[in-house]
Amino acid sequence: MSRCSPFMIMLSGADRDVLERRARSYRLPHAVVVRARIVLLAAGGEQNAVIARRLDVHSGVVSKWRKRFALEGLGGLADRKRPGRPRVFPAPVVSQVKAMACEPPTRREVALSRWSSAELAAQAAAEGMVESVSASTVRRWLAEDAIKPWQYRSWIFPRDPDFAAKAGRVLDLYQRFWDGRPLADDEYVISADEKSQLQALSRCHAGLPSAPGRAGRVEFEYERHGTLAYVAAYDVHRARLMGVIAPTTGIAPFTELVTKVMSAEPYASAKRVFWVVDNGSSHAGQASIRRMAQAWPAATLVHLPVHASWLNQIEVVFSVIQRKVIKPADFTGLADLAGRLAAFEPRYNTTAAPFDWRFTRADLHDLLRRIDARVSAGVLRPAA
Repeated sequence: MSRCSPFMIMLSGADRDVLERRARSYRLPHAVVVRARIVLLAAGGEQNAVIARRLDVHSGVVSKWRKRFALEGLGGLADRKRPGRPRVFPAPVVSQVKAMACEPPTRREVALSRWSSAELAAQAAAEGMVESVSASTVRRWLAEDAIKPWQYRSWIFPRDPDFAAKAGRVLDLYQRFWDGRPLADDEYVISADEKSQLQALSRCHAGLPSAPGRAGRVEFEYERHGTLAYVAAYDVHRARLMGVIAPTTGIAPFTELVTKVMSAEPYASAKRVFWVVDNGSSHAGQASIRRMAQAWPAATLVHLPVHASWLNQIEVVFSVIQRKVIKPADFTGLADLAGRLAAFEPRYNTTAAPFDWRFTRADLHDLLRRIDARVSAGVLRPAA
């Protein structure tokens, strides 16, 4: 006959909420879930032996966590710190290997562009830092560090001397401001560009569907059926996509897009419609601004700085189209590809919401300030 535990569990409302969330979780470690269930059952008046049978654990486990919670509360359900196995490699050795990982291999006359864990381990042994070390140990050292030398992102140095002014006015438009004044309800902001060279590829063999333990498979070989361009405009604040499909990019397809948008409401009767574009040949320079103003007096073409397409919201839409419409490419021909693009527009407009654009003029100034500081320090060198 089991005896009653001397540790009675009384739960506050906050503790019960935490424990119930843990007990229902499918993501927490199993041990954490079991401990939460032990305490909840104990708070319900169950004896240790009953709890052990219900949770299929030893009664000693129930007794341990019941006592720990009774004495220490929620903090008592955490694992105690363990001393662990003594350190095999001294801290200076670990630091040297991490420092080497952050350097280009060519600095040590190694004919590589990037290190792998195995190559770092071999190089550390070759230079006498250690007698030997496994690649998995090096991998663990790097994973624990704040600096991840194997990760990198591409970037382009701001070349436009008026980068701040040109980029700033576009960011202001995203915040619904122009020349320091808020936009009216009948003023709109359009982000536009072209997605060129979209290939109509047809796979030589049908793809294989996914199966348990196996991803879907797409045939590598394909036939080419030509290319087309998708010239698109995106209403930044109304999340509306409008496009034109053309054989190629150019002034004529862009003019067709502008006509399509400016002839439709609410843009046809708008006070002003700002068109944010990059410096592509279809809408480059002062000539494009004059063309736009002559054809549509309410339209204002606003150019981004050179190499600043990352500030154009239509590029985000194009990335959605690439993932949801184009890949994996398998079209019977150009008509099939064009039909898929045309059908995507109304589907997108039905559910789309404006992007949560958070990069503001203040963020731009901070970025340029940091770049200027690095240029002054000699870390960066502006392009000639």
